[in-house]
Amino acid sequence: MASTEKKPKNDPLMVRSVEKAFRVLSAFDADRPAMSLSQIASVTDLDMSAAQRFTHTLVKLGYLAKNPDTRQFELTVRTLDLGYHFTRSNRLVERAIPYLLHLSKETEETVNLTIPDDTEVVFVSRFLSRHVLNTDVIIGTRLPAYCTAPGLAILSRLPADEARDIVRRSDLRPHTPHTVWDIATVMERVDEAAQAGFGVACEEIYHGDGSVAAAIVDTGGRPIAAINIATSLARYSREEMVERFAPLVVAAARSLSKI
Repeated sequence: MASTEKKPKNDPLMVRSVEKAFRVLSAFDADRPAMSLSQIASVTDLDMSAAQRFTHTLVKLGYLAKNPDTRQFELTVRTLDLGYHFTRSNRLVERAIPYLLHLSKETEETVNLTIPDDTEVVFVSRFLSRHVLNTDVIIGTRLPAYCTAPGLAILSRLPADEARDIVRRSDLRPHTPHTVWDIATVMERVDEAAQAGFGVACEEIYHGDGSVAAAIVDTGGRPIAAINIATSLARYSREEMVERFAPLVVAAARSLSKI
């Protein structure tokens, strides 16, 4: 689960009930698609009375549903509303769509737009190819920055101390035998991405998957997103992938950075 901004306990503007409500909603995931009241209380660190009040309110608002037989709660389709409103109101996503569509048609490969969120990157737009390998990656999917091409591209445009801090706070572990997760080596790759102008990752999260990405920066030069092209390593070697797709993602990222 992504880290969230920590609020001081004495913050006079912090509405604790809102924070707790989102804590309940965020507790549901692929490992916990449905939970009993006691499970929700345990996962969210709420007492049973508070968990009951919040789940009741969220059911009434339509964000949770309660199964009358199992008495377990689960998310409803209404929880998608926030994501929908984000994609329809975010100007960067809107501006990027024509570039993503062009890359998708030109390469016939999967093209993604990701946005950084602390130690992770979040997929906010995605055009699939018929060669797609990982159908479990959807809008809203989060992946670690330290071992993904978009993440490396974004980290490479940050000050070195800031990038190292993000890597240090990441959940560093080998997702596959090819994952690079040693801090020193990760930082070497970040430096390489800075020199090249793009990041590359192969089979570090998913077997057979290769990706090349370039960062989109704001007027101050800070990375705000990344465009990547993902392909199958059964169809291209790493070298072929970089030679063919790196210039395309770099050009698209530079164009969006100028807007």
